[in-house]
Formats: sequence, structure tokens, C-alpha cells
Amino acid sequence: MTSSMTLTNARIVTPSAVILGSLHVQDGMIGELSTGPSHLASAIDCQGDYLLPGLVELHTDNLEKHMTPRPKVRWNAAAAVLAHDAQMASAGITTVYDAISCGDVIDGSDRLANLRGMVEGITTAQRRGDLRADHRLHLRCEVSCANILNLFNTFVDNELVGIVSLMDHTPGQRQFLREDKYLDYYMGKYHFTRTEMDLFTERQKANSALYSAPHRLEIAATCRERGLTLASHDDATEAHVAEAVALGTDFAEFPTTMAAAKASQDAGIRTLMGAPNLVLGGSHSGNIATEDLARAGLLDLLSSDYVPISLIHAVFLLTRDSIGLDLPKAVAMATSVPSAVAGLKDRGSLSLGKRADLIRVRDEGDVPVVRAVWREGARIA
Repeated sequence: MTSSMTLTNARIVTPSAVILGSLHVQDGMIGELSTGPSHLASAIDCQGDYLLPGLVELHTDNLEKHMTPRPKVRWNAAAAVLAHDAQMASAGITTVYDAISCGDVIDGSDRLANLRGMVEGITTAQRRGDLRADHRLHLRCEVSCANILNLFNTFVDNELVGIVSLMDHTPGQRQFLREDKYLDYYMGKYHFTRTEMDLFTERQKANSALYSAPHRLEIAATCRERGLTLASHDDATEAHVAEAVALGTDFAEFPTTMAAAKASQDAGIRTLMGAPNLVLGGSHSGNIATEDLARAGLLDLLSSDYVPISLIHAVFLLTRDSIGLDLPKAVAMATSVPSAVAGLKDRGSLSLGKRADLIRVRDEGDVPVVRAVWREGARIA
């Protein structure tokens, strides 16, 4: 059975320009692009709204909030996945790599308790066709964790795994170059006393010295063997970037300094930054601002991280006078570039023959409003 749809009177954001015209979808694919209005009686009038490719999210831990909506509350995994999926779709995100933490700095944490439930919940719902967006898995590997290899090997065979990132949240380096920010974050999150915090910090530094290097090497080797996309996490120095290059890294998540971002770009590694960082005007950890990297030409990809709606918001913020990117380039950071990094050749741009993953957006200069979302030509939000 064939299906078709025409959207007209839309400001269509192509890879190189914004055109006022019409887009025709045939059997879930983009079949025609034209300037001017369509005369089909069935055409959907977009009333001058923007038409963008569906957003592609490479790193979101938004599911964790649905799994543990309150301290000590464990939500049903299947229900949590559905709620998370609805939130992603309504934000215009049609392809999602759910970032699942393998290993943690705290034994018995919510992340570890929810790990299997999250993986199984996503896998089952995706297989059944229950989800609005197209979900994949991104395994976040805490390399300073003693049992990270066991956890990684438990899940790496999952058919949805496409991205693996290497993290080390040890104080004094990477995300927590400033140990005062490290103290603020973990004492606030886990309600440690200062004595407990000192013991925790000492243990984390010891674990990092013992485990991080060999775990990085082994996990990266497995990723190369399996053809999985590999990401570094929170690179801060040129030495971190050199290490990432040696490991075969495909993109750098959340570099924490300008020097690391510049070194990554020089090495041909694309840099991903958080959309919340841009929306908030800076990093909550005291690290480099997304806006500063954008101004310096060192920003390649955006991620909604922990706030789904921030991704479309950040795309349009990049076009405001303070930064001034043209809209096609800003849109590419959340669509075609992440698609390319993840090896998804069938989506990411409004081009003939691509999947009809589409979002209709109205922008009046404040927060852009997602008015409709389609995945492969089917309305999902």
C-alpha cells in the first residue's frame, strides 16, 4: 500500500539554503522538493513555518529521570521508556541514542540499579514498534570502575548498540578540572559530609590510576573490531586528545577547554557540546561554554543531554545576532552531522531519497515551538 503527503507554504531548510516551497513525501521518503505553493487540495499548509529534518540525538540520559522520578523510587521500565520517548518526539527528535551508564563512581547507585531495566525496556519497545522515535543505544563506560569490562561485555552484543563513550569522572581532570566544582556537585548529589567526601575522592583517584588506562584500551579495541562509533568524553588537554586519536575516536563529547576542542578539530575529530550549556549561557561545571566554541568555529554537533527541548532551542539560538550562524549550518549540527558520525546515511537532511523524518517549527524570536513531527512520513507528535 502506497502513501503520500505534501507539505506546502513552508520555509524548507535544505543543506545549503532556506526556500519557501513544498515538499512531497512518498512511501516514507522525500520524493520531491519545489519552490512555490502546491495546488493539491490535500496539501498541508505550513503557514510559513520552518520545515527541518528530524533531529538526531547522539547522547541523552533523559531516560534516567523517568526511571527514578523521585529519590528511592524505581519506576516501571516499560512505562519509563514510553514517557521518555514521547518527550523526545515532542521535542522534534526522531532518532535517539539513549546514553546508558555502564559502571558508575558510586556502588549501588540508581544508574547501576536501573541499567538492565533501561536496556531491556528500550530494546523490547523498539523491537515491538511501540516507540515514536527511532531508538538506539549509546553505552557510557566509566573506565575507572573496577567491573566496567563485565558490564560492557554484558550489553555490547545488543543489536541496538551503535555508540560507546569512554568516561572518567575523577577529580582534578576532564569534567572536574576544578575540584571545588567536583566537591559542590558530589556533596550536593550524595549529601556527603566533608570527611566522607575526602574518602570518596581518594578512592576515585586510586581507582582511576589503577583501572582507567587498561580499560580504555580494551573497550576501544572491541569497538574497532565491531565497527562501533567511539566517543571520548570531557577531554581537557592536548594529551587527552592525543590519547583519543590513538584509540580511534570518532567524536569528542563535551570537551571542557578551548585547547582540547581545537586539538580535536586539528586531529579531524568532531566536537559535540551540550545544548543546555548554550541555553543556560555556560557550563554548570565551570568549563568552556558552547557559545564560545561556536564563536571560535570549533562546534560541530549539539546534544540535548538532559533537557530534550533544549536541542531545537539551541539550533535557533545559534542563528541569533550574538553568534550569527546561518540556519542550514545550525540545523546540520543536530541533523546531518550527527547522522554522518553515527553512520546513518538514510536521514539527516531534506534531500531527495532521504527518510521523511520531518519537524515543523514556528520561530518568533524566543523559544521555537515544535508544531508537528513525522517519522518516515508518519505523524508522531
